[in-house]
Amino acid sequence: MTTTFEELLSGWIAHQRWFAGKGRAIEGVTVESEVELAPELSHLIVAVHQGGTRDRYQVLLGRSEDIPPRLKHVQIGPDTYDAAHDAEVTGALLRAMAENADLGGGPGTAPLRFRHLDGVKIDVAARSLVIGAEQSNTSLIFGDAYICKLFRRITPGLNPELEIVTALAEHGSANIATPYGWIETELDGEPTTLAIMQEYLSVANDGWALALTSVRDLYASLPGVGADEAGGDFAAESYRLGTATAHVHREMADAFPTGVIEPSEVKRMAERLRRRLEQAVAEVPELAEHAPVAHAAYDRLADLGGPVPVQRVHGDYHLGQVMRTPTDWIVLDFEGEPGQPLAERRALSSPLRDVAGMLRSFDYASRHMLADHPDAAALEARAQEWAARNRAAFLAGYSEGTGRHLSAEEAVLLRALELGKAVYEVLYEARNRPTWITIPLAAFG
Repeated sequence: MTTTFEELLSGWIAHQRWFAGKGRAIEGVTVESEVELAPELSHLIVAVHQGGTRDRYQVLLGRSEDIPPRLKHVQIGPDTYDAAHDAEVTGALLRAMAENADLGGGPGTAPLRFRHLDGVKIDVAARSLVIGAEQSNTSLIFGDAYICKLFRRITPGLNPELEIVTALAEHGSANIATPYGWIETELDGEPTTLAIMQEYLSVANDGWALALTSVRDLYASLPGVGADEAGGDFAAESYRLGTATAHVHREMADAFPTGVIEPSEVKRMAERLRRRLEQAVAEVPELAEHAPVAHAAYDRLADLGGPVPVQRVHGDYHLGQVMRTPTDWIVLDFEGEPGQPLAERRALSSPLRDVAGMLRSFDYASRHMLADHPDAAALEARAQEWAARNRAAFLAGYSEGTGRHLSAEEAVLLRALELGKAVYEVLYEARNRPTWITIPLAAFG
């Protein structure tokens, strides 16, 4: 019996890291759109049907009667493969972007629109290399100049990352990677972002990696040596990161509409946080003894008397979303939490949501190496010291960037948001990494 191409796609896509429907049976796969980009290279929009739902994904499909060994790991069928991994053909993306090309289109299908920003000149000779560690997207590094992120799971609408980065670039932001271009199409009548290409920060260092190096240096230092004395003290960088974060928040407030949440809505926010806590306690009994701390924080939030300013925010902010260049911190990945609806990712929120996310990231950096460490108990005090020092430095830098200290009301909101984030983390760790559950539980101390 001959296997259809759709059946081959179904079997292949189920095993991809970026496939969001793992653990559920695939009922069918259909190719909704196919656009030829170059000889033996096509762009597909694929619909995957599961449990009465439909999710769309994009695939760069290569065709070859003799697939070379270097591409066997991304083979789909006897003569097809995932061409995002093929540097011999991905230059077609650069060429189309450089030309502002419209490709494909016809009865019932929309063209692919390749665009570059005004004044940008794209080097079409750069060759690509796929970054291997991503979970929900696929990014291609072209030479040492560009990084092109393909949004594998696509949702109708403008992706927040493209929207925010291009707006911040127009405002002259120094804390983003320069955008160069994007790919879009029409889905369900809406302009839909398929990819964004930005400056590749070839000499930058990942914030998470830098923080972990600092923590390791502290753990390896002699007893009695404090976090401020260890060779890899990170506090100065945390301060600069806080300042950069405040600058980006101010620039987003200038570039997009802002608003306020009235006290009645603040109370509803507190109730939503409380419901999530109760649901988490029902699933993770270890959280029950810590719940009164969160309830008290939510009570204080509900009692706030004034409105809360809201604006566009990053939405998924942590040390893995920032890079340190020789001159400053750069903020990446403004698309928000990929699993959330697009409208929610674009919604206005308190900028303290991002601050809370980064504070939680400092706690994770200080403690995650203790999960299976034989000297975890002895090192716990050092972990607490490192986290406290860097959290305080980040908040001080944020205050410097905003030109003022957090008010008492803002401190109440920040504490509630941070504990809400910790509740989410408890659920995540219980489901995926049970030995790490002590990290978020420590937030309730």
